[in-house]
Amino acid sequence: MWSASVAAVLAAAASSPSFAQPRPSESAQIRAFAIPPGSLAAALNRFADAAQIQLVYSGDVARGRSSPGLSGRHSIQQGLSRLLAGTGLSYRFSGPASVTIAWASGGATPSVPEGTIALDTVEVQGQGETTGYVARSSTAGTKTSTPLIETPRSISVVTRQEMDDRGATTVPEALRYTAGVTTGAYGFDPRFDQIYVRGFPMTTLGDFRDGLKQFPAGFTTFRTEPYQLERIEVIKGPAAVLYGQSVPGGLVDRRSKLPTDYTFREVQAQIGTFGRAQTAFDFGGPVDPEKTMLYRVVGLGRLGDTNFDIADQRFMIAPSFTWRPNGATSLTLSALYQQDETDASAAGINRNGQVLKLRGSDPHYDHLKQKQGQIGYEFEHKFNDILTFRQKVRYSQIEAESRYLSGSFANATTTIYDRGAVSVGDRLTSFQIDNNLEANFRTGPAAHKLLLGLNYDYNLWHFGLGFGPTLPAYRFDIANPVYGFSGPTPAYTIRTRSQLEQLGLYVQDQISLGNWRIALSARKDWTDRNESNQIANTVTAANRNDAFTYSAGLLYLFDNGLAPYVSYATSFQPVTSQGANGAVLEPSEGEQIEAGLKYQPANGAISLTASAYQLKEKNAPKLGGYVAGLPYYVSVGEVTVRGVELEGKARLFEGLDLAASYTFSDAEITRTTVASEYGRTPAVTPRHTASLWLNYNLQAGPFAGLGAGVGVRYVGETWTANDNTAKNDAYTLFDAVLRYDFGKANRQLAGLSASVAANNITDKQVSVCNAGYCYLSQGRTVIGTLTYRW
Repeated sequence: MWSASVAAVLAAAASSPSFAQPRPSESAQIRAFAIPPGSLAAALNRFADAAQIQLVYSGDVARGRSSPGLSGRHSIQQGLSRLLAGTGLSYRFSGPASVTIAWASGGATPSVPEGTIALDTVEVQGQGETTGYVARSSTAGTKTSTPLIETPRSISVVTRQEMDDRGATTVPEALRYTAGVTTGAYGFDPRFDQIYVRGFPMTTLGDFRDGLKQFPAGFTTFRTEPYQLERIEVIKGPAAVLYGQSVPGGLVDRRSKLPTDYTFREVQAQIGTFGRAQTAFDFGGPVDPEKTMLYRVVGLGRLGDTNFDIADQRFMIAPSFTWRPNGATSLTLSALYQQDETDASAAGINRNGQVLKLRGSDPHYDHLKQKQGQIGYEFEHKFNDILTFRQKVRYSQIEAESRYLSGSFANATTTIYDRGAVSVGDRLTSFQIDNNLEANFRTGPAAHKLLLGLNYDYNLWHFGLGFGPTLPAYRFDIANPVYGFSGPTPAYTIRTRSQLEQLGLYVQDQISLGNWRIALSARKDWTDRNESNQIANTVTAANRNDAFTYSAGLLYLFDNGLAPYVSYATSFQPVTSQGANGAVLEPSEGEQIEAGLKYQPANGAISLTASAYQLKEKNAPKLGGYVAGLPYYVSVGEVTVRGVELEGKARLFEGLDLAASYTFSDAEITRTTVASEYGRTPAVTPRHTASLWLNYNLQAGPFAGLGAGVGVRYVGETWTANDNTAKNDAYTLFDAVLRYDFGKANRQLAGLSASVAANNITDKQVSVCNAGYCYLSQGRTVIGTLTYRW
């Protein structure tokens, strides 16, 4: 990632021609480089990507200088020496993976030629993890820092720059240009992050933050503010072998902004359609000169509405602090408090199969108020070059209270929509801890990265539900629509308590043997679940399960950056459905076979992935019949998804970034107790989706600082229900962004930028029906943003 801030010139390296030496194990590794001749700044950027290091230098150091480029295999020291040859610059290692570049003459910059203007110095931090939209590594896929090109499975990463360039205001917006991902399965629904990966919903057990699960419960789901994220990682296919119970489609891991060892300050203001008004800030950096203590504070406040007069209000504050007493130990404390208010129902009125642009509920009555808090820490200690211990702990709590109106028509000709009130209350308490020990060692020619882990999850959910009668005062006439209803909130007539515990033990071995990469993993889980009726004070369900999951992957890394791979993975997911004997059913299971080809050359400026897979969910609960008027279920459901995904992200040249994707998905219900569903396609599962986003920032000339982005998204037609009797139409939407960096034209305005982002430019609203409920997609939104960084 690249960031810039006004700063003083960095202290120069020692005047001696010899350079400060890092630890041999971290600098002497031989890496492949393919950096063409050109500007020194571009060469250093690519070098940082390939070497996975951080480069720090002042702006005048690289200005106007060129580099001969670098090709072949070199150590970090050899590569830097060749890149800087003839420039008058030197380097020194300021940390195990951090390099400072300065003038070799003891820190004095050359004299400024007469007639030139001396500009303010700009400090640039280059981190070898991303280049624009292209990420080089991921921790979500393996729980270790592993290059994506060496990971034998499909993983997508949305970087901070991509989110900023597209003006993403929600997590689903950030992911909708990602292969294998679909959003809006329930139209526009601001209550949840509605995300599907390879045909399966992530809202249930696929929602993760910083490597720990965010459990859902009714209306109580953790909502994530994208401004507080550094990146988003999507694992495609079963991931239970490292994370325990999860859906077969994969998981979405939201990575928080955490303390940095360089100073960063940002304030931001937004205004937009539907009365949106938002302010935000992001401050971080070292507390002491030695950089043993770092901090970061991210905050946001928002007022406004969205489609259908649905509220969109948020307050969020997320502080974090890192203590690094030495190079081997670090402790990061983090907390988050967030308060949201939106509406509890976004459904439109369904009239004879047509969705009207009228809400079924009432914006004056409807609300969903939620408070959520999280506190935790991440600890890491490196005992030596072989052993590293890590521990993550988080305690979370959510409280939500909601009410809405729900109704129907008495017959096909009446214009009266009869409504009744519904109230819901949720309180969720969650605790997670994950411990793992990583060992790096060799057995003959094979290098091993062995991971042993133990994690524990605890979740307690209290739920309340109330229904009001269908009264004449609640009626809504679609021929004369009038909103403004105000009535009482129904008392809870149902109160339940649910407790879930999970203990998991896992092992993973990542083996490097020449150009081969082998990944083997296995896990054993134990779950304990019980539910009770709090009004009757009776236990309604209790069960204990255990499951064994495993995965294997094989990849061959060619020197030119091509990497074909194959993998196999399994998963499990506990269910709450009960059989004819009253016992809770066994967990459903998932398995995936995947083969693919990745391409990412050493400079890291392009990443291409093609994958083909077969994914199955087995033993899913399906209705078996009725006993004494009550339904019972059997574990016979099976869904098979076969698909192909193509994804590319690239910095085509300086200033031009691209993100493109295509997904083909052939989903089929292959086992069921419902005859009308057999052989059919699951509801709201498109067969084809595609997207393309291009962003260009002018680098020089009178219009330097001007940038623009344009995108197109296509979602194919889908079925409205599993019996495949009616369809949702296919649609194509367009997005665009225009931005300007004022500092390019006037140095006094360095750090100030403005942008205008428009989503769904043509304001095309399509109806999306899912299992009898119909929604409209989000209409056009336009948001203007003013940002200042220093």
